[in-house]
Amino acid sequence: MTDIAAKSANSMKEKRAYEGANDASQDIQKDLQTLQQDVSKLAAQLAQLAGAKGADALRIARANIDGVVSEAGAKGREAAEAVRDVRDNLANAVDESITNRPYTTLAMALALGFVFGATWRR
Repeated sequence: MTDIAAKSANSMKEKRAYEGANDASQDIQKDLQTLQQDVSKLAAQLAQLAGAKGADALRIARANIDGVVSEAGAKGREAAEAVRDVRDNLANAVDESITNRPYTTLAMALALGFVFGATWRR
């Protein structure tokens, strides 16, 4: 009888161990499902955050580009005005030189033409 009682006791222990393992397995499965849901929620939140940060970064980049373009336009206008001023000053200087010293101006023009021609030939 002791063998039967021992077998019965072992059988009961095995049954309890199996049930405990089964319960633990179910608990682990539930925990894994919960973890999977949490990871999915986290991924969605990160995607939203990245989208928001990306939109902010895009907005900032557009603002920076607009600022650079407007600065470039302003500098271009300033450069064009400077070129006009130089052109006007040169034209006034040539007019004044022709009026006050016509022969000297002619000699300078010939010398300048000679230098350009010699440089161009090379």
